[in-house]
Amino acid sequence: MVEVYSVKVDCTVTSRFAHTVTTSRALNKAKSSQEIFFEVQMPKTAFIVNFSMEIDGEVYVGAVKEKKKAKKQYEKAVSSGQTAGLVKASGRKMEKFSVSVNIAAESNVTFILTYEELLQRKLGQYEILTRVKPKLPVQEFQIVTNIYEPQGLAYVDAHATFLSNELLPLVHKTARISFSPTMDEQRKCPNCEGTLIDGDFVIKYDVKRTENLGNVQIANGYFVHFFSPQDLQRVPKNVAFVIDRSGSMWGIKMQQTHEALLAILKDLNEEDHFALIQFDDTIDSWRESLSKATKENVAEGMAYIRTIQPSGVTDINSGVLRGVHMLIKDRQEEKLPERSVDMIILLTDGMPNIGVTSIPAIQDNVKSAMGGNMSLFCLGIGNDVDYSFLDVMSQQNKGVARRIFEGSDASLQLQGFYDEVASPILSKVDLRYPVNVVDSLTTNHYSELYNGSEIVVAGRMMDNNLDNFMVEVFGQGSEMDFLVEGQASALDWNVMYPNEDYIFGYFTERLWAYLTIQQLLQKSKTGTPEEKANATAKALEMSLRYSFVTPLTSMVVTKPDTKDGPDSPLIADKLTEGEGGKSDNWAGVPDHGQAFSLKMDGDPHFMIELPDREDALCFNLNDKPGTIFNLVRDPTQGIFVNGQILGDKKIAPDGKMNTYFCRFGIEHRILGLKLEVSTQDISLLPPSSYVSFSMDLLLTKDRSLTVTLRNSVKFVILLHKVWSEHPYHRDYLGFYTLDSHLLSSSVHGLLGQFYHGIEYEVSDMHPGEVQEKPDATMYVKGRELNVTRGWQRDFRSDLKMGKNVPCWFVHSNGTGLIDGDATDYVVSGLFKTF
Repeated sequence: MVEVYSVKVDCTVTSRFAHTVTTSRALNKAKSSQEIFFEVQMPKTAFIVNFSMEIDGEVYVGAVKEKKKAKKQYEKAVSSGQTAGLVKASGRKMEKFSVSVNIAAESNVTFILTYEELLQRKLGQYEILTRVKPKLPVQEFQIVTNIYEPQGLAYVDAHATFLSNELLPLVHKTARISFSPTMDEQRKCPNCEGTLIDGDFVIKYDVKRTENLGNVQIANGYFVHFFSPQDLQRVPKNVAFVIDRSGSMWGIKMQQTHEALLAILKDLNEEDHFALIQFDDTIDSWRESLSKATKENVAEGMAYIRTIQPSGVTDINSGVLRGVHMLIKDRQEEKLPERSVDMIILLTDGMPNIGVTSIPAIQDNVKSAMGGNMSLFCLGIGNDVDYSFLDVMSQQNKGVARRIFEGSDASLQLQGFYDEVASPILSKVDLRYPVNVVDSLTTNHYSELYNGSEIVVAGRMMDNNLDNFMVEVFGQGSEMDFLVEGQASALDWNVMYPNEDYIFGYFTERLWAYLTIQQLLQKSKTGTPEEKANATAKALEMSLRYSFVTPLTSMVVTKPDTKDGPDSPLIADKLTEGEGGKSDNWAGVPDHGQAFSLKMDGDPHFMIELPDREDALCFNLNDKPGTIFNLVRDPTQGIFVNGQILGDKKIAPDGKMNTYFCRFGIEHRILGLKLEVSTQDISLLPPSSYVSFSMDLLLTKDRSLTVTLRNSVKFVILLHKVWSEHPYHRDYLGFYTLDSHLLSSSVHGLLGQFYHGIEYEVSDMHPGEVQEKPDATMYVKGRELNVTRGWQRDFRSDLKMGKNVPCWFVHSNGTGLIDGDATDYVVSGLFKTF
């Protein structure tokens, strides 16, 4: 009974600065009030600048406030019994803005969200990404992007994940890109309710570049300088790859790391030098020095990469320092080209848990050892990695961090990041401007400039006399120093675009503010406590002045009153990558902590219970009888659990073959104990008198076995007896975990990966194939999954009948919820790890 009849996305790009307005209009056609939802996915790099709702002529406008003050307003509303506020979830490239409001019968509502971002040049192009998911055909659907680039467009292209051959001609590609299909053109088929419009609409472009000085634009008292020289020879690089081989890298992570590194080594230039260092609790190097990237050395390096296998725990400090000391030693011994750049690329998926484990200490050690003479790039694989730790350590050492999301394309993500830094063209780049003409400069010194990227510097004009505005750029090239200078001049936009209603004339000031805030937020993570405090205070002041929703501010919207009284405020936050998609507790996402349990029972049904959310997640696992899966793997504590499945006696008339767990192997490698539990027997290897001090076994008459490992986790195994004459089914086992928080942070496996919690969000509930089991969209681990509301049985309190527990069911063997693929957890024996 709710019709969304208009969806418009209007983007104006002015010299790389994008201003996007998303407008959605809906009508409640029902005879009673309805809750109407508005969702927009926007780029992570963007800042929200405005949100408003118009309901029957009444406009409700958001205000940007300091996050702490918004929190107090939210807590006050919640304490008075009002509902939770707005929540945003973070994915790979996008963040989700969602809001709901109660609308009276036969009333209209208009939602307007505005956000801004500075487009970054990567691999020779800029990208404008718009994600659209209207769910049904819309009477008025339109995407329009106007690009104003004074340098002129070198090329522009637009494509979408949902474009069919019929829709392709509807995309008009010039400086004005538009896409506005009719309702019939949106439909999946004639008379269908479903829509083709579901996915990413992507515009890519680049500008013409004729001068090595770059392009300087001055307007409204501010200037911006875009610097990206062309046709410069690449500078050789010396790169030490520091590779985490700890136990948590087991399976698909290591396989994809192999694939990525093999492709990267093939791409090395012969003038480059490289080293391969692998670490767990010990450190191993391929060679004691860096090697020139000859065909022979690359081939030998690739062979070495194939031998890297995961085991042990994580000593990040020693691994990185080995790479640093190798680069320093080779520099001192003049084994590396004088005009070359040094870098370390760290690949890790976990936390330091041996050696130096204090994060501040590791950061200080690495910064001190590098001494500002090399760059550190940190690639954090998966959702368990401490991204904030890597982010700060990279920024302290002239590099950047990047999260590599788990999925089938993880190796491509690794390669994609490497491609961005593979070809340095200048080092020690300085961009200089007259000190008596400009102030409030953004960063104007860069350690390297990479081919296909761009340096952007902005500042405020103190003197309108442009005769004195000389720009100079210095840098070190591969063979000689780079020097270029020139006179800057103001741009008359009215002359350049005389027929355009130019509405974004203050873009230079807002671009300067956006860039300044981004750089202040980076500085707030590094430096002395005083420097951090000053950077934070300045970033907050500018965020409020320019109405940017940043990690320090929130957008607060007061919703209209309902018949039950005043409603709570909506609170929109800006998430950081380090938060991994989590919002603060007060923003409506509870902290699960350690209050959850995991179990699997039946045709293997896996369930993750989350009592703090009064919710659960579940998935099934289907494979051929006899397959053995790794369920728990904690190399730090030496605890491993594997389980074997068996099938029915024969295939049922409906063609279905159920599978169940029939045997479990529990091993404590530090204590040298192995426990095998089947539907018939319980065996302990080796039998020993000290078992009573290391492992408690409690067997009850209702066929329940509790296994307690010393100072650690408890496992409960239930025996389900089936009538021996049953034509199809057999006896089987259920497996439950208690006190899982006592295991280490490196624990993994089909169950183990969930032992320290999981963050997710569910929205867009809609009818499923079965009336009482609705479908919904789940956002988890940077992915978007279709899930179904269902039930699983918990037999702990009632072994015979069990208790129905509602849960969100993840289809296809848990794909998207579990790390990697279910086949990655298959092992060769009950006490094997591979």
